[in-house]
Amino acid sequence: MGILYVVPTPVGNMEDMTLRAIRILKEADLVLAEDTRTSGILLKHFEIKNHLMSHHKFNEHGTAAGIVERLKAGQTIALISDAGTPGISDPGFYLVREAVAAGVEVQTLPGATAFVPALVSSGLPDDRFCFEGFLPQKKGRQTRLESLRDEQRTMIFYESPYRLVKTLQQFADVFSPDRQVSVCREISKVHEESVRGTLAEVIAHFTEKEPKGEIVIVLAGAAPKKEHKTK
Repeated sequence: MGILYVVPTPVGNMEDMTLRAIRILKEADLVLAEDTRTSGILLKHFEIKNHLMSHHKFNEHGTAAGIVERLKAGQTIALISDAGTPGISDPGFYLVREAVAAGVEVQTLPGATAFVPALVSSGLPDDRFCFEGFLPQKKGRQTRLESLRDEQRTMIFYESPYRLVKTLQQFADVFSPDRQVSVCREISKVHEESVRGTLAEVIAHFTEKEPKGEIVIVLAGAAPKKEHKTK
């Protein structure tokens, strides 16, 4: 049996690549990449001369069976996405599930994931949190938000800069304009920035200043409901 390695790659700064990740990518028989052009730049930077194969959300159901057969035949295969940890709002879950079901060993390397630095630097409680990733674009979006109205844990969302202000406005409508939020963009890059305040304040900021780059929204949870004591 071979091993499937799930390998995180930098979300911004190339120096965030771990030594172990570089070694695994050099030693693997095959590297599965979400976009071979993007990953080709990464591999070239670290002088990794390895065979790349396209593996993304549009073809993973068709290619997973063949990949599992390679693993069962003894090959070492590494899975990477364009940035961050595969499987976290990126392709990866389906292949990992199929490999596990086939009895193949799966090892996930620790490494870059955008929401962790965004959460820690937000100043909001990070002992308990829930990761929501990208909200549904249309169908089910409002229902999902309504289901989170009373969520007391800190909530984490991913969003496009083009939809950020609209999404924050929807949050204000559901959670109240006074709810605390931190919007972190361009994590680990030169222009990294966290904008903190109430939803109303952050909406005003990004209405005036157009947001750019990858976005992580960290939203405060609801205040615990006070219990009514009975005599």
